[in-house]
Amino acid sequence: MYTSLFFVIIAILVLDFALETILDYLNGKNASVTLPDEVKDLYDAEKYKKQQEYFVANEKFGLVTGLFGFVVMMLMFFLFGFAFVDNLARSWVEGSILVALVFFGILYYANEIISMPFSLYKTFVIEEKFGFNKMTKGLFAMDTLKGWLMTAILGGGLLSLLILIYEWAGDSFWILGWALVAFISIFMMMFYSNLIVPLFNKQTPLEEGELRTAIEAFCQKVGYRLSNLYVIDGSKRTTKANAYFTGLGTKKRIVLYDTLMSTLTTEEIVAVLAHEIGHYKRKHTKKMLMISLLNTAVIFYLLSLVLGAYSQPFAEALGSDNHSFHLSLIVFGILYTPISTLLSVGINVFSRKNEYEADNFAKEQGLAEPLISALRKLSESTLSNLTPHPAYVFFHYSHPTLLQRIRNLKKS
Repeated sequence: MYTSLFFVIIAILVLDFALETILDYLNGKNASVTLPDEVKDLYDAEKYKKQQEYFVANEKFGLVTGLFGFVVMMLMFFLFGFAFVDNLARSWVEGSILVALVFFGILYYANEIISMPFSLYKTFVIEEKFGFNKMTKGLFAMDTLKGWLMTAILGGGLLSLLILIYEWAGDSFWILGWALVAFISIFMMMFYSNLIVPLFNKQTPLEEGELRTAIEAFCQKVGYRLSNLYVIDGSKRTTKANAYFTGLGTKKRIVLYDTLMSTLTTEEIVAVLAHEIGHYKRKHTKKMLMISLLNTAVIFYLLSLVLGAYSQPFAEALGSDNHSFHLSLIVFGILYTPISTLLSVGINVFSRKNEYEADNFAKEQGLAEPLISALRKLSESTLSNLTPHPAYVFFHYSHPTLLQRIRNLKKS
């Protein structure tokens, strides 16, 4: 029997899907407009045609996968699929933790399996067609199995601890649950490159030479203590280039993709690193961490308010008579969607502000032109969409567009 809460959930899902569909439509409609002067020479006629084909291919792929996911979700609710999986889990094991682990395990791995054809198509058809994919089917299979195993260990472990805390702590659940997630978040920020990345990629210290000398000279100039500078073998999966800054304190690490080194000049790479160091100098990493922890605290506090009082109505909305922590998580996650959307928009606005500040730091070091050149090359090499719709940027972009960054860097 469908309850009033059931229809509230459906309304949220429908509105969220409608919003994403409208944004995708606007973004697609805006893609073929005349390029602004600052970037109109980025693609020649043949390359621009290829970029548009790549964009359209991804747009169609996103439309199909989004619609498929929405239909599956609707079927899960209208056919009481979550209640069925819950009953199945209870028929196999006993105890709140084991039932929750089996419940989410079935949902996760079932979703992975039915999504596998889409992942294969994205990697070995779309990315392959446009020259980006370097991944073999064997590596794809290994990455998938490693991801599944990590999810089982890390996700299962975290879920088990949260249920233990919930059953033991009572009203203090939200504080202790938040503290646990905060600890794990900080730990992963510090040790992600040491513990997780090596499972998928090889990281080696950047060898001595012109590039390392230039980077060390720049770091000394701006007062950045450089102790960990690594190159990662991203080329075994894709031709796309990247660089990132990770870690806190003594665990700070700058990581360059080998594809970046083959795409940019030494001066351009230094400019990209100046941008990354700008994030550190402006304390963006710590600020974003604090925002993330505050957001997590809000989630746990709201969750603690509804778990006890509404666990039975939550279960009934899913078609089950057995109220539980894991069923409440499903319903709470959907009810939280409007708040999550608003918060993510705010975080993206703040993130784009940080990107401008990091660009400005590079500009202050006299690296505006090489940074512009690097951004142009990276956009061209990845067939980036140069004219995303402003509404799509507002909702989804954590970075300003290429055009916005170029104009900012050229301002006196």
